[in-house]
Amino acid sequence: MVNKILAPDPRALAEEAVAEPAVHHKPVGFSDRFALGFTKLLRFAADTFFAKRYGHRAIVLETVAAVPGMVGATINHLTALRRMCDDDGWIRTLMEEAENERMHLMTFVQIAQPNLFERLVIILVQWIFYIGFFLLYLVSKRTAHRVVGYFEEEAVISYTLYLKEIDEGRSPNVAAPAIAKHYWKLPDTATLRDVVLVVRADEAHHRDVNHGFASMLAGLPIDHAAAPYPPHAHDIRVPE
Repeated sequence: MVNKILAPDPRALAEEAVAEPAVHHKPVGFSDRFALGFTKLLRFAADTFFAKRYGHRAIVLETVAAVPGMVGATINHLTALRRMCDDDGWIRTLMEEAENERMHLMTFVQIAQPNLFERLVIILVQWIFYIGFFLLYLVSKRTAHRVVGYFEEEAVISYTLYLKEIDEGRSPNVAAPAIAKHYWKLPDTATLRDVVLVVRADEAHHRDVNHGFASMLAGLPIDHAAAPYPPHAHDIRVPE
């Protein structure tokens, strides 16, 4: 089945099309506050370690961002098998998220070549985060999805700041890698700025989906409209 938890809402499509970072889920209860606090802690660590090296920041953080979708899809897949029930589209949605985040990584590896130290950091962080997030998902799916929602809020802000660096000339607006042009169907003249725009739109979509999952699990209404589904993912969706 197709996930219909978040359908594009015309009231907010204009704003979501540019993935404005003003969209924020106000925490409700301990679960949400834990998720927000954990996210802010990781944001502080990223800001301290990378400062304004946004290309290198993207490489490390996208390796982490690709973990939750795969973890969620795996656990929901096994749950659906055990219970012999439909997953309501969650598995496909989460798999698309994981694949999309991996493509973000593959793109930024071409733009900002990671050094040996950063590769070692990636290995360490990925293992720690994978194990931690897997356990969190088993204990509380709601909290896990809220964590991802807040992660994506921060990602939208980071990519907005990256755009500012490009627009103000502090980061070179190099040509878009071939892998990005192919995946997002960008023109041959596409640049890094075009890539950051589509990546930011992807993160806005993941933000809304995961906040929607968390709110549904908590029995709460969805407090914002969904971002449009990324055009590059249309081909893999199940027809409604």
